[in-house]
Amino acid sequence: MRCTNVRSCCSMLRLKLEERRWVVCKACKFILVLEVQSHHVKTPNPSQILLQRTVSQIIQMSAKIISLVALSCCAAALLLLPSHPHHLHPSLLGILLDLSAPPLPFYLLSSGSSNSAKNRRFRDEYDPLCDDFPPDFPPPDTAAISIFCVDPNGCCNFTTVQEAVNAVPSFSRKRNICSVLLLKLHCYSEKVTIPGSKPNITFQGQGFDLTAIAWSDTANSSHGTFYSASVSVFATGFVAKNISFINVAPIPRPGDVGAQAVALRVGGDQAAFWGCGFFGAQDTLHDDRGRHYFKECFIQGSIDFIFGDARSLYENCRVISIADPVPAGVRTITGSVTAHARESDDDNTGYSFVNCSIGGTGKIWLGRAWRPYSRVVFAYTSMSDIVASEGWNDWNDPSRDQTVFYGEYKCTGDGANMADRVPYARKLSDVQVLPYLNTSYIDGDRWLKPYWDSLISA
Repeated sequence: MRCTNVRSCCSMLRLKLEERRWVVCKACKFILVLEVQSHHVKTPNPSQILLQRTVSQIIQMSAKIISLVALSCCAAALLLLPSHPHHLHPSLLGILLDLSAPPLPFYLLSSGSSNSAKNRRFRDEYDPLCDDFPPDFPPPDTAAISIFCVDPNGCCNFTTVQEAVNAVPSFSRKRNICSVLLLKLHCYSEKVTIPGSKPNITFQGQGFDLTAIAWSDTANSSHGTFYSASVSVFATGFVAKNISFINVAPIPRPGDVGAQAVALRVGGDQAAFWGCGFFGAQDTLHDDRGRHYFKECFIQGSIDFIFGDARSLYENCRVISIADPVPAGVRTITGSVTAHARESDDDNTGYSFVNCSIGGTGKIWLGRAWRPYSRVVFAYTSMSDIVASEGWNDWNDPSRDQTVFYGEYKCTGDGANMADRVPYARKLSDVQVLPYLNTSYIDGDRWLKPYWDSLISA
């Protein structure tokens, strides 16, 4: 199909979301889901779409660029990914319908306006770009917290996430999330790096369906898979709350070389992710090194889409495969969830999934032995029939059968039957599984703060 954006006309790609697909513009790398206008595309009224379709369905709409601000396609698409897929966000319909309203008066911001230091809105004139910012936001800094507010329209101190990261003092001694970046309803199209000299940063969004950071690098374009991440975190004490990390590069076909595309790489120790989304295809989440915690996150991919050598606990997460579907009666594998890279029996690393769910498309393995001592555990996890009966793969190296640690404990669903599992898969006992079931696995009692700690309210 063709992009009907009135500002540009370019060929389209499709990026899958669960069983369905997004529409992605190859030129701007943004997900194209905007308001309906009569640009030669026959589509239902937006309210009908929102009422009749769930978020995983394709919504093909033509684009209207408002004179006030050119909304990114990605921002609009993220509006269509509610945390609860069968209950649309109450403000979603209003936001889409507001796009059709006539342009409001636009007042240029100037350094001479009577605005606060943190929120550069006019107090005496109506500025629709910043109208949803309360007058007392952001709150003042405290001895424990510094706030770096990010908004692309200039309503805060910073217009990009990377600018805010750069402004965080190096090696800050503040704890309990010393630097908070509050991200407004938006998709920030940029590549972000948090160096090791910037510890204790928090990215706080408005919801993983509403706020995101997206880029489109691949292994080819960035000279290596590890460098393709939309967001890379090398600092200790990173926290993300209610935000998505996306790589919108084209979905690779089987056998494609250099098409791996990472959404997030986390190589710093003591990182926590609460209510976050990770969207991509091959190699979505590079859970690289360190101790990490993922709670109630949404992780989408196709091949090895959680990979690395970290020690991580995933609790109550939704793991969604977008691997190629397999026709009934055909025995083939089109994807895998994990590829853990534990190198030695002495390394205290591995992935543990507790009370999670696995669904989507394709026929997939739970994990592949990227390195000889790969370690992955699934406990109390619901597995759909997309999980292959053999469950695991040794990377076609039988010598790894004796060294990998692949365990399952009291999992449910059509994909959890262990009768035909590979011989080296372990059905864990109550005693064997105990170290993997809670945050003690990642030494959480030493560093993990509760979700509400340093949470900024708008």
